[in-house]
Amino acid sequence: MRLSRIALGLGVAFVAIQLVPVARTNPPVVSTVTAPPEVLSILRRACFDCHSNETVWPLQAYVAPVSWLVAHDVKEGREELDFSTWGPKQAARAAKKLAREVEKGDMPPFLYVLAHPGAKLGKDDKALLASWARGL
Repeated sequence: MRLSRIALGLGVAFVAIQLVPVARTNPPVVSTVTAPPEVLSILRRACFDCHSNETVWPLQAYVAPVSWLVAHDVKEGREELDFSTWGPKQAARAAKKLAREVEKGDMPPFLYVLAHPGAKLGKDDKALLASWARGL
């Protein structure tokens, strides 16, 4: 009896949190990053979901509480670096930091790669991105 009440309470709470609104927006692309095709391909595969206005919102982005985390990570990622508002200012800010974080393996984050195995960067991908970023 007690377990069924707990289960019912958890079920009601789960349904209730689905009503909390989450912003899943893709504002217009103002300008886009210019990069060689092989670099752009890696950026689209491993970076654009969080660092552009071309986010492909996965299924988990529609189920709370995971949706809260996904929306927060995208918002934070765009604030840090947004390939959809690319310009000289973005390039200057990104050059050293992007190369360093990719080489250290901090980007893309482990949890993102876990959910998106195709975003994993190999040694050659990291070297190419770092080289491109340093040349900005």
